[in-house]
Amino acid sequence: MNDLFSLDSDGYDEPAAAPGTARNRPRSPLPVRMRPRTVDEVVGQQHLLGVGSPLRTLAAGEPAARTGAPTSVILWGPPGTGKTTLAHVIARGPGRKFVELSAITAGVKDVRRVMDEALSNRDLHRITTVLFLDEIHRFNKAQQDALLPGVENGWVVLIAATTENPSFSVVSPLLSRSLLQTLKPLTEDDISSLLQRAVEDPRGLAGEVVLDDDALAHLVRLAAGDARRGLTALEAAAGVAHSAQMEPAAAEDGDRKEEEGDDGAQPGPVRITLQHAEKAVDVAALRYDRAGDQHYDVVSAFIKSLRGSDVDAALHYLARMLESGEDPRFVARRLMISAAEDVGMADPTALQTAVAAAQAVQLIGMPEGRIILAEAVVHIATAPKSNAAYNGINRAIADVRAGKGQGIPAHLRDAHYPGARQLGHGKGYVYSHDEPHGIASQQYAPDDLVGTDYYVPTDRGTERTVSARLEKLRAIIRNR
Repeated sequence: MNDLFSLDSDGYDEPAAAPGTARNRPRSPLPVRMRPRTVDEVVGQQHLLGVGSPLRTLAAGEPAARTGAPTSVILWGPPGTGKTTLAHVIARGPGRKFVELSAITAGVKDVRRVMDEALSNRDLHRITTVLFLDEIHRFNKAQQDALLPGVENGWVVLIAATTENPSFSVVSPLLSRSLLQTLKPLTEDDISSLLQRAVEDPRGLAGEVVLDDDALAHLVRLAAGDARRGLTALEAAAGVAHSAQMEPAAAEDGDRKEEEGDDGAQPGPVRITLQHAEKAVDVAALRYDRAGDQHYDVVSAFIKSLRGSDVDAALHYLARMLESGEDPRFVARRLMISAAEDVGMADPTALQTAVAAAQAVQLIGMPEGRIILAEAVVHIATAPKSNAAYNGINRAIADVRAGKGQGIPAHLRDAHYPGARQLGHGKGYVYSHDEPHGIASQQYAPDDLVGTDYYVPTDRGTERTVSARLEKLRAIIRNR
């Protein structure tokens, strides 16, 4: 059988070889094989890799003493954003030796051994040791303190990676001696570019597969900004596609291949379809395009389910949007609109819940943000409904656009600037707080809109009490 995906075990330079050669050796996973060798191959994080940036200077292998490059860097960011990749790129500079430790398994003795060897390599062989320490937030204070002499004296170039805020997980002396670089999640364009490169690159799938557009879109969505996850899913999908193509051929031509010595090679590249991608990662592809019809259709159904008080349907559409990669901030904005437009004064606290949910999602992010959004959905969907405020502002806007209400009663006009009182501004104005119940009987609306009712409350929820109070307010104000 033709092994499409075996490459040199170190995953760097050996291209695809003929069947039956050393290419049958154990291979590295696709994310390892596709690890960039230079700064220019790095996908994303361009805000950290501009010309003259500290990381680019480090990767060039220039001595820190001459260039001002840092000797310790802390890379903080989500998984799969390139922390390990950047460490390897820096380590490939001239005169560098790469040493990797994991904070999960390494102890103080391991750190000190690396420091001693690094000092010897620097002084005796002029070799700089790049120490990559993954998950540094798992190191306790004593273990982190063991790094200080090597960092302080430049024995090593320390590249520490963490997914947690270094301000809380890294000791102050080490933090003060390090350059903190914050990595951002990769964009969908970044992931798409990376996967397409992996399909063609000799270190990757070497052009022996063709990736359908919808399969690519599915893999990009599932990656969720994690390059490692995307490449792993691509390799799995390639394996599924390869097996699917080989099995029918093996069943029909097995005897002939055995007799003729056919190695099973296929005439053309293997096609990776959406079905292969779904099977590989065991997640169905949701038909949802954030820039197309599905986006608007699902959002429309979501809003109408909220308005119709079907909490179960609303939760379904919420899950569908979130699982499809919709921006949770967009969902939060729609909830605020729904709370104001469809619930309104029938339950004024619905808008408070929606605003709080939007703010909380900004602070917390996903996936926990789904819980907060769900709470807001349940509140809005189960609340009594009234669009009276919505209808009220629409009626008022319609009159303004029709040219009504041009004037302002003289007693309501600003009387603070010189000469205003001579024009009659403010004359006869009644201060509401001086009147019984804090309500004054006087004209507020323009002359041609006196007696116009824009807001017509319903008898649902809190608005039932508003309706009774409003009748009394209008009676006093309009002196009727």
